[in-house]
Amino acid sequence: MEKPKTGRMCLKGKIGVSGAAESGHCAIDAAEKAEQVGREIAKIGSVLVTGATTGMPYWAAKGAKEEGGMVIGLSPAASKIAHVKTYHLPLDYHDLVIYTGFDYSGRNLLLTRSVDAVIVICGRIGTLNEFTIAFEDKKPIGILEGTGGTADMIKEIIKKSHRGPGNVIFSSDPKELVRKIAAVIDCE
Repeated sequence: MEKPKTGRMCLKGKIGVSGAAESGHCAIDAAEKAEQVGREIAKIGSVLVTGATTGMPYWAAKGAKEEGGMVIGLSPAASKIAHVKTYHLPLDYHDLVIYTGFDYSGRNLLLTRSVDAVIVICGRIGTLNEFTIAFEDKKPIGILEGTGGTADMIKEIIKKSHRGPGNVIFSSDPKELVRKIAAVIDCE
């Protein structure tokens, strides 16, 4: 297998990005930070997996593609037509979109189960759903602090849930967060 231009290929390197699809409540620089997360995932040679949606996952996909990375999207729709016309979701910045037909909650389960780690950027209730699935599955989870929404509530949710810290890494720096996640899944 040929190494990507931007880093070495990590065979276990599938990193999911979970975050707000509607990002009006996110921090002003959240989209920029999401793009940086995508670029950093591509630089280490990992595959970015998203929910094939708008907002933070979309911006991460854009960053990864601009860096020459590979991006796979898992759509809640059952077909390309439904993805675009019913769900009003984009197709750009993805190498492959898999149409699950499982709506959002089923797609969330498939997304978190198909990756080696999840990074949370901003977020709403769907992001919280993806976080709790990953937490229960004991996946490494990176929280990009300072991006607003769910991401900025996770520390308090963990504390008040009385289930231990989980495998959760916090950072407000996209590059640092991706590097820490990569080290946990042995991709550095």
